Amino acid sequence: MSTNAVIRSSRLLPSVFDDFFKPWNEWFDGNGSVNRTVNIPAVNITENKNEYKVSVAAPGLKKEDFKIDVDGTMLTISSEKEEEKEEKEGKSTRKEYNYSSFTRSFTLPEDVNKEAIDASYTDGVLKLLLPKKEEVKKSPAKQIAVK
Repeated sequence: MSTNAVIRSSRLLPSVFDDFFKPWNEWFDGNGSVNRTVNIPAVNITENKNEYKVSVAAPGLKKEDFKIDVDGTMLTISSEKEEEKEEKEGKSTRKEYNYSSFTRSFTLPEDVNKEAIDASYTDGVLKLLLPKKEEVKKSPAKQIAVK
């Protein structure tokens, strides 16, 4: 039996050590380099006559986990969450640490009223309402004549 056959066959059955070393196996690939999964939440942006609506799918978070900043024309939504889980069974203790974060930035259109942006978090979805400025909403459509 060749070495390759042994390696292939050992991957078919899970090892007792797979669960024990799972946190490290998720961080590193077989070459010893970092293999971190980046979770960036899906975003949906819609526009109507009065406002823009931004929906961010971010289940498992709390409203306190979000940070929303407006700097000039840049809207940045970010979150950092750190969890520690400890299980004690008999004389053994198992601790797991979980850290997740994301940052999404968007350039705001000029017609957004930055002072009236509103955010809410319900059922795993962060919703932002970005109202348009009044003078933009009231300006009627105009047709330009070609000369």
